[in-house]
Amino acid sequence: SSHFGSSLSAEAIWTEFAEAAPHFPTLPARHPPVAAMPDKSDNPMRQIKVEKLTLNISVGESGDRLTRAAKVLEQLTEQQPVFTKCRLTIRSFGVRRNEKIACYVTVRGEKAEEILEKGLKVKEYEL
Repeated sequence: SSHFGSSLSAEAIWTEFAEAAPHFPTLPARHPPVAAMPDKSDNPMRQIKVEKLTLNISVGESGDRLTRAAKVLEQLTEQQPVFTKCRLTIRSFGVRRNEKIACYVTVRGEKAEEILEKGLKVKEYEL
């Protein structure tokens, strides 16, 4: 039955609709009550962990400065650094293609946390 032009109130129309259509499912509440939420700090994925630490020194040229940078990284980490090469020749920077211009070391595990701790101690734990 059409209610256009009838004098029924909106409330009466809604009541009639609810009685006529009981098969419409009621929607569940958006969120469960706060008490039912599990404690988020128990979730193992929320734990902060250091997977790896990458130390990089970009010198921008090959030669003595790059060799000294490699020695510094080796002293810090007790690992052999890897040299990275220039991809393109850029005359204004004074670098040629395939010229070694930087070195880096990737440290993992306990050693990474140890080095990070030493570095932060020097900076008084401020980044």
